[in-house]
Amino acid sequence: MSKYNDKQLLRMFKNPTTRDLAFNYIINLNQERAYWHIRRIVISHEDANDVTQNTFLKVYQNLKKFKGNSRIYTWIYTIATNESLTFLKKKKSNLFESIDNVYYNLKDNLESDKYFDGDDIEKELQEAILTLPTKQRIAFNMKYFDKMK
Repeated sequence: MSKYNDKQLLRMFKNPTTRDLAFNYIINLNQERAYWHIRRIVISHEDANDVTQNTFLKVYQNLKKFKGNSRIYTWIYTIATNESLTFLKKKKSNLFESIDNVYYNLKDNLESDKYFDGDDIEKELQEAILTLPTKQRIAFNMKYFDKMK
């Protein structure tokens, strides 16, 4: 639990003398959740790390413009989703195939991922989720993993 709420962090971020402190708090509060959201979309640990880094780079670049109409994490979650989709689209264009056919590459990544520590049932679930079209997969992850409406 942070000793600062979202409004305080935004105020701190807008002040040049406390900007870095505020951003460090934002990262510490949100990075792990954002990583796991991204990881469920891109599957690979290395890819998830790259997309997470890009996500927080965009957060830093745009946080001054954030109006605070939602929670900071909700805004980060949206950026993370968009960055993940952009990553998959770039991957698709490099492979010259449908984004939904990237499933096979993602499945191979899941099977060979040394960081995957789930059991066989979890692996089967993840493989089944990968068969869904990308937007349905994200909606499934949001509802059942992130407990969002």
